[in-house]
Amino acid sequence: MQPAIEDAIISLAPRTAFSLDNNGIVAWDMSEVKTNITQPTDAEIATELTRLQAAYDAQAYARSRKAAYDLLNQFEMQFDDAANGTTTWIDAINAIKQEFPK
Repeated sequence: MQPAIEDAIISLAPRTAFSLDNNGIVAWDMSEVKTNITQPTDAEIATELTRLQAAYDAQAYARSRKAAYDLLNQFEMQFDDAANGTTTWIDAINAIKQEFPK
C-alpha cells in the first residue's frame, strides 16, 4: 500500500499518539504517557512522505514479481520437472524475473 501522511508522521515520531483530519494534525502527543516528541512541521512531513514514496516505488518490481510468483503452483511444477526431466518451473521463474527486472 502506498505511503500516506500517517506513515510519514509515524516514521518521524514513532510511539506518539496523534489525530488527523483533512487539514492535518489536530491533536498531538495525546496519549496518557507523553512522549514529549515535537510535532513535525508540514515541510518535515512532506519530505518524509517523499522519502517513503521513493522507497515504495523502488520496490515496485518486487511487488510485481511476488504477484506473478503467487500465480504459479511452484511445488507441483518442481515435482513435474523432476519426474519428466523438464525445466518448466525454472523457465517460468526466469520469465518473471525478465519481465520484472530489479
